Amino acid sequence: MQTAVVGGGNGSFAAAVDITLRGHSVRFWRRDPAALEPTRAAGGIELKDFEGTRMVPIDTITADIGEAVSGADLIVAPIPAFGQAELAKALAPHLVDGQVIYLPPGTFGSYVMMKTLRDEGCTADVAIAETGTLPWLCRKHGDNLIAVTTRATRLPTGVFPARHTDRALEIISAAFPGAIERCEDALSGALMNAGPIIHPPLIIMNAGPIQHFDHWDIHNEGTQPAIRSVTNALDGERMAVREALGYAAPHFPLADHYSSDGDEWMYGALAHDKLTDSGDWREHLDLQTHRYMREDLALGLGFIVSVGHWIGAPTPVAAGLFALGGAIVGEDLAATGRTLETLGLSDLTPAQMAELLREGL
Repeated sequence: MQTAVVGGGNGSFAAAVDITLRGHSVRFWRRDPAALEPTRAAGGIELKDFEGTRMVPIDTITADIGEAVSGADLIVAPIPAFGQAELAKALAPHLVDGQVIYLPPGTFGSYVMMKTLRDEGCTADVAIAETGTLPWLCRKHGDNLIAVTTRATRLPTGVFPARHTDRALEIISAAFPGAIERCEDALSGALMNAGPIIHPPLIIMNAGPIQHFDHWDIHNEGTQPAIRSVTNALDGERMAVREALGYAAPHFPLADHYSSDGDEWMYGALAHDKLTDSGDWREHLDLQTHRYMREDLALGLGFIVSVGHWIGAPTPVAAGLFALGGAIVGEDLAATGRTLETLGLSDLTPAQMAELLREGL
């Protein structure tokens, strides 16, 4: 299968090596030619995981997005949600009927990107899918080395428009064999996103030590019983929103991520222990700019609050954390974040929303 991987972050590097190792031809695109040079010069990406460290050759390494996506069956885009609209603008002249774009995760980016594509004059009949988490716990160690702590074993995935679900999931499953689980549509997939549940309580309730210490591991000493209680309440609101919309279980409760005896979560058993043992998440977090604030809270959590308000499912914990995040960054995130209101969808009836999700734009 011809696959394009776009972006230069942790997830994009992990996607390029893992999809290559699964036997597919990968074209790796990064916007900045200078930042891409270490990868181009090496002819591949160095991977560090439980099997050791080795170089993984990549078929095509390019700063030309047209070269990357031409003829690609699948385009994997593990980029922050706040970059999705700009990526869609770059992709718009190059897409053709039948291609599948995968956003791991998406934050309802499937709709955002499709709307941008149409606004840019792209008429290609493509499918855009999104899942609940990045398929890897991973961190870059230098310019061209990606360390993968663990890989996702369950990836609940929704497709926009849902009429393309069968074909899109077949293509995505070739890159992530045995991991893809069907969601009803893209909104269901968006409401599986774990980032807006894990990270806002951790950064808001650890704001003092984050700003005091040079490095603070929010997943280790920052994950204490009081914070877990808030996380569980927040996740309960997410699942209540899903139920109010009529979406079926499994809802992938985050408690299973921390438990050693619950149902298998997205990263499988003991993933939290592997994450903290790696030490890769003991890092400096700038609460004004970090993606936990700018993506998971400003976009992801705000989206959950807005969907809950729209469908009539109360989200007091989510709304409180969202308001506190806005106070920290000094912005009205309800006006600048990703909500049904800012997307222009808040006036739709449930029936109209269902038709949009099924048929697309």
